[in-house]
Amino acid sequence: MVVGGRLVISLVVQNLLAQYTGQSGIAKVGQLRNLSSMLMSLTSLGTFNGVVKYVSEYKSDQKNLLKLFSTLYVFSFTASVVLFFILFFGASYFSNKLFLSDSYVIVFKVMAVAVPFISMHRIFTGVINGLSDYKKHAKIELISYFFGVVLLLISLYYYSLNGVLVAIALTPIIQFTVLIIIFGKLLKEYIDFKSISFKIPFLKQLLGFTLMSFIGTVLLNYIEIDLRTLILDEISVAEAGSWTAMNSISKIYMQFITIIFPIYILPKYAVIKTSFEFRKEVFQIYKTVTPLLITGMLLVYFSRNILIQFIYTKEFLGMAPLFKWQLLGDFVKFVAIVLSYQFLANKQIKYFVVTELLSLFLYFIFGRYFINDFGSEGIVMAHFFRYSTYLIVVFYILRHQFIGKNKPI
Repeated sequence: MVVGGRLVISLVVQNLLAQYTGQSGIAKVGQLRNLSSMLMSLTSLGTFNGVVKYVSEYKSDQKNLLKLFSTLYVFSFTASVVLFFILFFGASYFSNKLFLSDSYVIVFKVMAVAVPFISMHRIFTGVINGLSDYKKHAKIELISYFFGVVLLLISLYYYSLNGVLVAIALTPIIQFTVLIIIFGKLLKEYIDFKSISFKIPFLKQLLGFTLMSFIGTVLLNYIEIDLRTLILDEISVAEAGSWTAMNSISKIYMQFITIIFPIYILPKYAVIKTSFEFRKEVFQIYKTVTPLLITGMLLVYFSRNILIQFIYTKEFLGMAPLFKWQLLGDFVKFVAIVLSYQFLANKQIKYFVVTELLSLFLYFIFGRYFINDFGSEGIVMAHFFRYSTYLIVVFYILRHQFIGKNKPI
């Protein structure tokens, strides 16, 4: 219900943004959303999954919870102070870097003020997930998303693109306020705010999560910002808007597939003990999901012109050639991630880090190389070649679990 509700609202918002701000607006919104995603990780030093894990594990152990939240307090406070100063006093730099203009300084100053709220919202959301209170989490997500959209649309109506960007920067404050109103009382039962100290007893336990989040979230969003900026600078704002729009459509249809990874695949893999069981489970997933995925992707491809005009406007029809490479890349990505989730299930951090870094490095190199000859289409080509190589490497690492006799994992 939450996913469906957000999807409908998201489509309406995308259409209105496209109508009133055009390709330029879509590109700039994409830049700011990438930065927001980076801040979600950086402000809490990437500890979200660690919060979920340890709150779930120690929810009845006040002593360890106090150690956990003391460490998170140090992480959050330090990161928030540093990022506030960087964004506030570097607002002119970021405005020119992301938007090639100094007209958006106020956006980054507002975002600097929102930094502590981003940090606290991320940590407290981790607590909710750790307590498995999914109903309240869904309620918070839907309400905060609704108010965020209302603010965005009002800002769009009165202040056009500048208002939209400021609204996006202010959204974390709305999200945090809604969370505290709905979940504040229960938070006090698990977090003894008065006893939290400026110490880091959980440093070692959380550093692994910091590393994984930095690779999976911060680097990816940095690369997307870099590639979009390159398109803006060297090609055109229209191409930058088209690629951003293609990315948004991809995220819309892929979220219905990737939702099964943490809910179904990760728990399944975690209890698998032999290579035979792993092979059987992987083939079962492919057998069940792949026909649906291929059918859906074919529908998207053959109705791409209708989709573009439905979600955006006729101005975006130039993005139609991007669909082929994006869909191929997303399909290979699905095939590869079904396998690579084994690294997470078995806590094989080394393999996870190495393969993710390789994937991001290839995306960056291929993207910058292909952009010279193919424009924005070169980036979606890079997306396909990146995941094709990633799939080969992941399969090679896991080859013994597919080939040969049944053996313990």
